[in-house]
Amino acid sequence: MGQQQRGARAEIAPARLQILLGLGAATIFEAQGQKGAISPAIRAVDPGMRLVGRALTVTSRPGDNLMLHFAIDRASPGDVLVVDCGGFLDAGVWGDIMTLCAQQRGIAGLVVDGAVRDTASLAAMGFPVFSRGVCIKDTTKNQAGEINVPLDFCGVRIEPGDVIVGDRDGLVLVQQNDVERAIQVSLDREAKEEGVRAKIRAGQSTLQIMGLEKQVRELGIKG
Repeated sequence: MGQQQRGARAEIAPARLQILLGLGAATIFEAQGQKGAISPAIRAVDPGMRLVGRALTVTSRPGDNLMLHFAIDRASPGDVLVVDCGGFLDAGVWGDIMTLCAQQRGIAGLVVDGAVRDTASLAAMGFPVFSRGVCIKDTTKNQAGEINVPLDFCGVRIEPGDVIVGDRDGLVLVQQNDVERAIQVSLDREAKEEGVRAKIRAGQSTLQIMGLEKQVRELGIKG
């Protein structure tokens, strides 16, 4: 396996990506029709980490991080490295030195189905990393993988250039040609939820607002 050339990507203004980041992963997921959620097993290594960017997809052999070094070298500013290590957790494929190099190149973050290390340093450096686990063990650097190829990442298909949004709630995918729709439906959902909050402040319960009283009666719930 080897490198594939970067294909054409839909143009997305950085300001639009920041709107998605502000909306948050949970809102985007719900507004998209409960689509795009990436497995909750892939978590931020520090709860305050947030990321948004275009996916630079990578496949890497378990326990080897040569392709991650290669991806850093080939990445464009604003890219999020999305790395499939097959869920291997017995080696930390990313640490503080790679983070410094990624920051110098303007990379927006890392999402990896594998393990990382130096997590305290990653948090202090302000570089968002979402991983399946943490491991102090070292890696090899001698196995080829692929870059800029479609991934089946934890059951979600990710194309190079798709948008990844991550925060303490989790990770969500927005397809690169669907960004404007995702923004609009998410803004609509936020407006709707603000209306719900107003009703709660006015004294209504969620049971009443969501029309669940009939269901409670039909189920014979007493209390």
